[in-house]
Amino acid sequence: MHKLPPLSLYIHIPWCVQKCPYCDFNSHALKGEVPHEEYVRHLLADLDADLPLAAGREVGTIFIGGGTPSLLSSEAMQMLMDGVRARLPLSPTAEITMEANPGTVEADRFSGYQRAGVNRISIGVQSFSQQKLTRLGRIHGPEEAKRAAKLAQGLGLRSFNLDLMHGLPDQSLAEALDDLRQAIELDPPHLSWYQLTIEPNTLFASRPPVLPDDDALWDIFEQGHQLLTAAGYEQYETSAYAKPGYRCEHNLNYWRFGDYLGIGCGAHGKLTQADGRIIRTAKTRHPRGFMNGNYLDRQHEVAETEKPFEFFMNRFRLLEAAPREEFARFTGLSEEAIRPQLDEALAKGYLTETAQSWQVTEKGKLFLNSLLELFLAE
Repeated sequence: MHKLPPLSLYIHIPWCVQKCPYCDFNSHALKGEVPHEEYVRHLLADLDADLPLAAGREVGTIFIGGGTPSLLSSEAMQMLMDGVRARLPLSPTAEITMEANPGTVEADRFSGYQRAGVNRISIGVQSFSQQKLTRLGRIHGPEEAKRAAKLAQGLGLRSFNLDLMHGLPDQSLAEALDDLRQAIELDPPHLSWYQLTIEPNTLFASRPPVLPDDDALWDIFEQGHQLLTAAGYEQYETSAYAKPGYRCEHNLNYWRFGDYLGIGCGAHGKLTQADGRIIRTAKTRHPRGFMNGNYLDRQHEVAETEKPFEFFMNRFRLLEAAPREEFARFTGLSEEAIRPQLDEALAKGYLTETAQSWQVTEKGKLFLNSLLELFLAE
């Protein structure tokens, strides 16, 4: 039997108070009340349909994303987590993360989420500048963001994360670094520091704002990276920094080409089967269709020729070395199948290789797209 990768669970809550102009996630502005318990019943029915693909494996991490999951009542969260535990073996040390917007972080509700099993919160701060928050369509202010971070710290959770963006419309180097300093002052164990990009089918795509140029972005990244490193954070992925021992286990499983069930509107899943096949699932995006019981939008088997690209597209986002034995174990292919591409990557200085692992070089990070293109199916 094929040795299966670790398994995670992703749960999508699709509603937001309002849609942000940069957001291309599957989120829907709330009209009326959240159908708390009704949506949870559909989530659990969706999970029931996917259980055969999980083959009874233990779940190591859960991530509840959105939308704004903190719009869900603590009672509905308890019902959801009880339902998950009744259906899947959950590791006793499972990391259970929930995304939250500062404007919807309330102490009473959060202790309820904690009782339900949530032990890590990811808070979408984005900026500490009121002007920039307004431009990004955010409904919270800087003080609410700080209050949410302090609340998360006071709950005694396993960890919490602050999401911060840089390269914002008309943002100067000083403004970007000021945001970062204020985030570091709050002492989160984990900081996600993303560069704003304009995604298709967003409000910003139809009316693009003026963003910092490449030279300015490089200065922001370089000086910001130094600030984070000096404060004791280690970069372990393109946009992720953590204090030692506080990396996000759920995201690590994605990037290490682990498996995950995806339930809820628009959620994606990747499930390796005992015979080595990799099944990808995608769920119905719109809440109306999903809550009519039409959960599965599409499902397909990953072609053998596509597996190398999919493996490396994830693995090479991480700064850690990629163990060579995991390529065969997680794709079912022999290393010989990609030897010519590896040799080309080595010759171009994108990778180094030892008996145990591959490591992306500094040049490889700069030319990551060119490195990954070597592994695209002909």
